[in-house]
Amino acid sequence: MRTNDEDLRGQTAVVTGASSGIGRGVAERLGAAGAHVVLGGRTEAAMKESVGRIEAAGGAATAVVGDVRSPAVVQALVDLAVERTGRLDVMVNNAGAGYLGAVLSGTVDQWREMLETNVLALLVGCQAAIRAMRQLGTPGSIVNISSVAATERTSGVYGATKHAVNVISDTLRTELLEDPIRVTTIMPGVVATNLARTLPEETLRTIAALAGVDAEVVPGERIPDEVLERAQVALHEFVATPDDIADAVLYAVTRPADLHVAEIVVRPKKDLAL
Repeated sequence: MRTNDEDLRGQTAVVTGASSGIGRGVAERLGAAGAHVVLGGRTEAAMKESVGRIEAAGGAATAVVGDVRSPAVVQALVDLAVERTGRLDVMVNNAGAGYLGAVLSGTVDQWREMLETNVLALLVGCQAAIRAMRQLGTPGSIVNISSVAATERTSGVYGATKHAVNVISDTLRTELLEDPIRVTTIMPGVVATNLARTLPEETLRTIAALAGVDAEVVPGERIPDEVLERAQVALHEFVATPDDIADAVLYAVTRPADLHVAEIVVRPKKDLAL
């Protein structure tokens, strides 16, 4: 976990989807900067490891297991942050689901999961965080993790959900002009995360081969950390890392109060066609 010169000591952050990939990187980055981080995710062991790293770096963290498709789970993350620390400074709506195949080969269950995770859970997170920040009467930052797919008109259902994230963020930004609450949309390009588990089996095998890892990668199942880490090194020109996105989040939430970073696009030097 990187060290940094940004200071979030005394602040509290909630990060959804924090058990892997971008969310995990963001949680550890904010924790290293001194924030008390409440991590929400579905994989307890991974979040416990992150809590350990944050505490080892001098920060504080709390992990909560749950599925953000339940509004009560998202609300509970915000409530816990306020209960434990008496404040809420940063809300990062990162949890996401993605099935990147053709519309005609998709299923209702896949579409529902993407809509409930990428759009509805984010709406609940934004609303819950803003209510808490208003009640506390302190400045705050909402960071919504979108995707460059939101800007592509043929990016399927996944891209449509991320376009919704952009529209929601822009609308909230307008609604909050008189509040000391900022809204930032971050649009990553291809990042080596477990979102890749929904890719076709042949593509997953290619990624594993390029990473030089002799490990079984099964579509739909969690990709071993070793595969993702080595893929990042082997394909560094084609895929960004969770740390790259975490850097963007930290930059956005540590700007002066009178400066609003509305959007950040973070993409690798070369686009990887998946």
